[in-house]
Amino acid sequence: MSLFEELKERREKLAVIGLGYVGMPLAVAFAEKINVLGFDLNKEKIEKYRQGKDPTGEVGDRAIAETSVDFTPESERLKEARFYIVAVPTPVNQDKTPDLNPVESASRLLGKNLSKGSIVVYESTVYPGVTEDICVPILEEESGLKCGKDFKVGYSPERINPGDKEHRLENIKK
Repeated sequence: MSLFEELKERREKLAVIGLGYVGMPLAVAFAEKINVLGFDLNKEKIEKYRQGKDPTGEVGDRAIAETSVDFTPESERLKEARFYIVAVPTPVNQDKTPDLNPVESASRLLGKNLSKGSIVVYESTVYPGVTEDICVPILEEESGLKCGKDFKVGYSPERINPGDKEHRLENIKK
């Protein structure tokens, strides 16, 4: 049985890493069909989500309160999933260059919890080459696994425009 089929039958989990303006709408949307683990390091944010509050304003309190997303700040719980979407922010430094620290940190954390047969998709906004040249080596080093043999990696450009109430996740084609 493929990972896709296992996800559909709720035998496996998808983990969304980074529950901000991009990750939260993704987690809530996927949770309508499959088991989702929503991970964020920010414990206060996780507590708000658990209380049914949406600090991002992207999906609304009602959607948060009604979702089946399993919210956690505990990185070791990432081992429960086999499909991962990394949606951490990529802020810009003073010199207008992207700050890749959040993506690198997320890759380290994920690498420590990665298992054979996993799929990792980066949705953070990064320039060409970051996934292959920076993220994959971190995943391999932390996990002891080999990309292409033991796990797979992809990139899916972010399509969510935070705060845009017209162009939402549901009506933007990928």
